[in-house]
Amino acid sequence: MANLLAKKPLETIMSEAHETGEHSLRRALGPLNLVTLGIGAIIGAGIFVITGQAAAQFAGPAIIISFVLAGITCAFAGLCYSEFASMIPIAGSAYTYSYATLGELVAWIIGWDLILEYAFGAATVAVGWSGHLRAFCHDLGIGVPAIPTTDFTFFGLPVHLTYDYIGFLIIALITTILVIGIKESANFTTTIVFLKVAVVCVFIALATAFLSGHNWQPNHWHPFIPPNTGESGSFGWSGILRGAGVVFFAYIGFDAVSTAAQEARNPKRDMPIGILVSLVICTVLYILVSGLLTRIVPYTQLNVPDPVVVGMRATGHPWATILVEIGALLGLATVMLVMLLGQSRVFYSMSRDGLLWPWASKIHARFRTPYLTSIVVGFFVAILATLLPLRILDEMTSVGTLLAFVLVSAGVWVMRRTHPDVPRPFKTPMVPLVPILSIVLSSWLIYGLSKWTQLRLVGWLIIGLVIYFTYGRKHSKVQQLRRAHVPEPKPEHTMAD
Repeated sequence: MANLLAKKPLETIMSEAHETGEHSLRRALGPLNLVTLGIGAIIGAGIFVITGQAAAQFAGPAIIISFVLAGITCAFAGLCYSEFASMIPIAGSAYTYSYATLGELVAWIIGWDLILEYAFGAATVAVGWSGHLRAFCHDLGIGVPAIPTTDFTFFGLPVHLTYDYIGFLIIALITTILVIGIKESANFTTTIVFLKVAVVCVFIALATAFLSGHNWQPNHWHPFIPPNTGESGSFGWSGILRGAGVVFFAYIGFDAVSTAAQEARNPKRDMPIGILVSLVICTVLYILVSGLLTRIVPYTQLNVPDPVVVGMRATGHPWATILVEIGALLGLATVMLVMLLGQSRVFYSMSRDGLLWPWASKIHARFRTPYLTSIVVGFFVAILATLLPLRILDEMTSVGTLLAFVLVSAGVWVMRRTHPDVPRPFKTPMVPLVPILSIVLSSWLIYGLSKWTQLRLVGWLIIGLVIYFTYGRKHSKVQQLRRAHVPEPKPEHTMAD
């Protein structure tokens, strides 16, 4: 058990963070890049797709409360992430933090969980992007070939598969951009973020003007909390909780910022800025959009791939409808980019530690990106986007994110006790209260998700543990040093540096 909980020394982690040369990642991101990376991931499928579907299926107009609950949970988790990101500025996010605080086995679990979060998250957005593109082409009178489907029986259970070729192609394009370079990816994201925030503001302005001109009629907020149907999670307060767990997917962008810490120019200062500023901006926009959307359109009509477009059509502005459709397409593209960026950086970090295969940490000689990892991850995500329905992808992403929040928050609490003197450029306030609240609220949202989603999470973790015990544990650099009784090499840089 001691070997399984072996920790990676902070000095070793920090020496890796200061590495330079052809085998290291390029430090090219400033605070604006990091904020826009966060907004680029947060404002996407959550606001353009998931909002309407969660309102229609689970919470009704009370989806606003779901967003507030999810936002409060994210605020506590974001404070914990900010402390770690400024203290341990290296690629890998929660995986690296857990390795330094809770030990290798927990680090493996969280790393494998992050693969679930980012891979399924990118696939979710690809499905939403495909739906928006088809709706956009339909509005323009452009014919798009139908998505092929197959129905068959598997062990007596009916199975319905779709082959979303559009989702596959957009993932392939985003993967190509990531292989070319982090600076190019960040510049692309920054440009698109300004455009899609402008589109969201246009929706807010026109929806507000429409409601003012109609004396806030018709009233689609009655009842504000639809009565429960008799099934847990189907409207009522349990539906609000279920909705919070589902729309939690909309917030996962801010933790993706932390995966780019090793590519930030001044991570100790800029990482907390990128995480917290992007989270605050997006929370305000989410609450405004969800409230206005369910006000101008009956929530029962929002179970569609493009609910914000439906809301804009209700205001009677055709030009704005086209604008929102374009903004949604661009916005969803940046979400996929940041998700795939985070996924490949977690793979990179785990491979550098010996827990995954060596090819995953190979750096392209010219672009200085983990190109093989980006290509393999991109192909896997494209397959998920092609075959799995949006509802399954969304909830799997949310449950993976929430588990990551639980472990990161626990890690902050542990580090305050085990390493109280380590320099912390940003400190989480009110420890242990904030970490405890983050753990409790995240666990509560996991409980609110469907039992099938919880079982899929368990199955995914079991697969990961099999890989760890058959490969990762044998090739772990930390374990090899322990077995050889060789002391850790003195790092070139220390925490004090």
